[in-house]
Amino acid sequence: MPRSVNSRPARLRRTLLAALVTTAVVFPVAAAASPDAPAPVAVRFADGASASERYAANLANLAEAARMADDAGRSQRAAKLRAMAAGGSAHFLSFDGRGTGRAVEVLGDLATADRVAVLVPGTDTTLDTYQRFRAGALALRQRLQAEHPRSAVVAWLGYDTPGTVSTTVLTTARADDGARKLAPFLAELRRLSASGARQSLLCHSYGSVVCARTRTGPAVTDMALFGSPGTGAETAAGLPTAARVWAGRGSEDWIARVPHVRLGGIGFGTDPVDPAFGARAFDAGSAGHSDYLKPGTASLDGLARIVLGATTASDASHA
Repeated sequence: MPRSVNSRPARLRRTLLAALVTTAVVFPVAAAASPDAPAPVAVRFADGASASERYAANLANLAEAARMADDAGRSQRAAKLRAMAAGGSAHFLSFDGRGTGRAVEVLGDLATADRVAVLVPGTDTTLDTYQRFRAGALALRQRLQAEHPRSAVVAWLGYDTPGTVSTTVLTTARADDGARKLAPFLAELRRLSASGARQSLLCHSYGSVVCARTRTGPAVTDMALFGSPGTGAETAAGLPTAARVWAGRGSEDWIARVPHVRLGGIGFGTDPVDPAFGARAFDAGSAGHSDYLKPGTASLDGLARIVLGATTASDASHA
């Protein structure tokens, strides 16, 4: 009897892992077979599954997706999927290979990190462009680690990003869908992270629309909007969060020329860097639209300082 009782948690963990692996293997089928696959379903978390179990399941997911892509004659997609796996060392909390794809990768150790930055990307971020997104996440993690080793970065490609040249980029529809997925993810991330870990949302371009529409819990202490076209809200006080709201834009960012209006559901309203919006400013230097997370930039430094606890504009802009 004691042996049976003691084995129950182990059996439960194996059952959860098996469920994750089964889901992982089935989900990529459509993507590997056809670029016209249906949109992915929402990612669901298995209750009680540990981060390490999720990492193992999603590496299996990646390997199977790459194999299926090869079988379907999509060698370029297969190569990109294998690059994401990083030789078996990558840590993905979720992965869905269908359509343009979704992936959530952890850089660092959630079990020990007391500062966790969640990067939310903007337009044209897909599995095919994932390495560009990951490079920014890695640069941020390296910058954080230099000052605060107990930090981690989560690259959250958890929604279907709109194309830069598309009608969807002009409305909040994709952002509303993303917000419905980001909110429960943040709650689950709190469970997987060290006790009392502080979360920061770092939201680029259209990702800032997603963040601004996400209802956040008490673990989220800061939300930084950069390269933002607007949020759909007129003021920072109108966002569904108690976090400090920051905004920055590089002097070379073309997004400054986007009209900050909202008419009949088209457009995103007030510019977040406008003092009237009410966000705390941080210095983004001369960043272009795709440069905010490049090593050595003022923008990367400012975002890192926000994650590490800056509370004023001068704190976030200190070189």
